Amino acid sequence: MLGVGEETPSRFDLLSMVKKHSNLLGKTVVEEEDASDVEMDGQFWHDVFDLYFVRGKESKRRQDDDLLFFVRKWREHGFNDKNGVAPYFVRRWALELDKLVGESFSEVDWRRSFYLNMIAHTSYSVTVAICSQQVLRNRQVGQDTPLSSIYKIVKTVYASPSREVETTPAYPDICFAIDDFDSTFDAVVLTDTDLCYCVLLNALDGAGFPSETDTNDSCSSNKLPLGVDTNSMRIKNCKLTLFSGFVSYQMVRDAYDDGHSRFGSLLSVGHSSGKTDRLYMKGPGGLGEVEVAVSGVTAKHAYAAAAATSTSDEEMIPLKCCLMSITLPWEHIAHDLLFKRSPPVNL
Repeated sequence: MLGVGEETPSRFDLLSMVKKHSNLLGKTVVEEEDASDVEMDGQFWHDVFDLYFVRGKESKRRQDDDLLFFVRKWREHGFNDKNGVAPYFVRRWALELDKLVGESFSEVDWRRSFYLNMIAHTSYSVTVAICSQQVLRNRQVGQDTPLSSIYKIVKTVYASPSREVETTPAYPDICFAIDDFDSTFDAVVLTDTDLCYCVLLNALDGAGFPSETDTNDSCSSNKLPLGVDTNSMRIKNCKLTLFSGFVSYQMVRDAYDDGHSRFGSLLSVGHSSGKTDRLYMKGPGGLGEVEVAVSGVTAKHAYAAAAATSTSDEEMIPLKCCLMSITLPWEHIAHDLLFKRSPPVNL
């Protein structure tokens, strides 16, 4: 890709090239005319991977990009290989890509590997909030209307091709797990039938947001010192909403009581040990899945608070909702990082 003496392209220029050759993203059936010769050219993707994540100036100075993911070719493993071969392998960053991969070079699907690393090296945050149903109805009328929340928590999350248990691959899905979910979301309790549980996943910075000026300053989020309140962060033109899910108290309550789904593809509940159930919530269009630990709050003061605000004749049970993970298909994330330009959901 580079001639002798030519300067390494910036990430911005490289990603512009990638966009021109990403027509296959999200397509389950590929027509021959849809795929350009370049898009099917493994050497092109190998070179872009090398320049973007190995030889590029940004790669060498970023301290958080030391892990690189390499997706194996489909024919080498099949994503559900009975022999237990993982669909990808991991290496630590080194100066020379081919030596880094070694004997596994022929196994690598360079196109999928580029997209996976673009996703893995992008910064994300999850927002969990409690809102009133009226606020959500108002937003449906005006899509740009900010959502006012009764309670909100913003937390940094990381994209991983493995599930919460690191030995279990999630790929081709990408998992955003919250290890300390129980303590992080301990105060997220639905105490009224008018309330809704809201989950947003936003991409903020990193590999998916290269700077046109060839600095890594397009967003400030990965330069924030420890202890900065993420609720007060101001992100300029860099926040992209990848997932938004909203579910009412009554829907959570019914699923929690019944132990099974009443809502088709929207909600389902799996029982775990103890009194906590796992609720699974589908995203818009059936894309993605949110896993939430739901438990009834038994403290007397919580019941009293709920009873004081409840207008229903049914016994009000406060429900604590702790977000455990968000899972999305890698192609959905890659497509949105490259092409989605709609305003983020403001909450």
